[in-house]
Amino acid sequence: MITQASAPSRALSRTFQRFFSSKKAGGIILIACTLLSLLLANSAAGAGYLAFWHREVAGMSVEHWINDGLMAVFFLMVGLELERELYNGELSDFRNALLPIVAAVGGICVPALLHFSLNAGTAAQGGMGIPMATDIAFALGVLALLGKNVPASLKIFLTALAVIDDLGAILVIALFYTTDLQLAYLIGALAVFGALVCLNRFARVMTLFPYLLGGALMWFLMLKSGIHATIAGVLLAFAIPYSARQDDEASPSHRLEHMLHTPTSFFILPLFALANTGIVIGSGWATELASPNSLGIFGGLVLGKPLGIFLFSFAAIGLGICKLPLDLSWRHVLGAGMLGGIGFTMSIFITNLAFPGQADAVTASKIAILLASLTAGVAGFLWLKFLGRPLPTDTDTDTLG
Repeated sequence: MITQASAPSRALSRTFQRFFSSKKAGGIILIACTLLSLLLANSAAGAGYLAFWHREVAGMSVEHWINDGLMAVFFLMVGLELERELYNGELSDFRNALLPIVAAVGGICVPALLHFSLNAGTAAQGGMGIPMATDIAFALGVLALLGKNVPASLKIFLTALAVIDDLGAILVIALFYTTDLQLAYLIGALAVFGALVCLNRFARVMTLFPYLLGGALMWFLMLKSGIHATIAGVLLAFAIPYSARQDDEASPSHRLEHMLHTPTSFFILPLFALANTGIVIGSGWATELASPNSLGIFGGLVLGKPLGIFLFSFAAIGLGICKLPLDLSWRHVLGAGMLGGIGFTMSIFITNLAFPGQADAVTASKIAILLASLTAGVAGFLWLKFLGRPLPTDTDTDTLG
């Protein structure tokens, strides 16, 4: 018999509540920017709108500056959130962390394998990383709309899962979407990272300026190395001093994370949505949805994500490796898996890396991502709306119903 943890679900911390609230608002802004971008791209002003994002500034297009520059700040934010989870969050206790870790692995592997099975040996094979990612802003935004209709533990579970999912996407970008590696620049970037770690660990420098200055240099060297420059943001996050005390708001990592919440949610990600969802929907878009690549993306996000998350969790708990929190049942895990199929930001980001210079493949992939994310979000919302109410903590519910 599959059992659940006897410890009561822990209350949401003040830091987590702030984080959750910002993701709710950020998700709403992202939806608005996506709709606006789609409308403008397909209006009479479409040509000028699209031309703006491709206008060159200091040697790179506006879109390139956003995707390689501003998104490095987003990845810095992801790294800071991951660091916080590792020290103080759900990932700080291995027993608590194991379930979302296992679930995230399933949510990464199954969608990728599904896409690969349809596209192996073709030009679209490189797109197998597209359905691997979960958009944390949208997924948590949907949960926020459900309010108290879902258990607190589900919010923590999905947050931890999405953070690990982001880490998986970062590793995939670093390992599989690197072009024309320039070793000297890479060594230089790693040397800067090492110097920043020494400033933290040995010199105990607690002011942010040296880390931000070094981070800018590391970004430039990473950009030149051929490895995607946004990886510099993640490395910088782990070089900045962090205090494991929950109430230490003065630590550089805490301060920077709080400083970045607003510009990331209300400026960087909206700009990314505007620059990357200006999709001209041609007459053959519906036909293109039947292509193996589009089917792999749609099926990976809508079917592969919930299957991977649910089946890997079920196997891990069935083997006694980890346990469900008391207020969760299998229908909650399945609902979280459905919301995991909201790919958007990271999926679009990987699309740009998977099909460089292939405008038609990029457009078709983005349409598949948008439709899959919408389907997954609506399905997850309705499932949890009607079947997601918290369980009584003294009830041992270990079946899907």
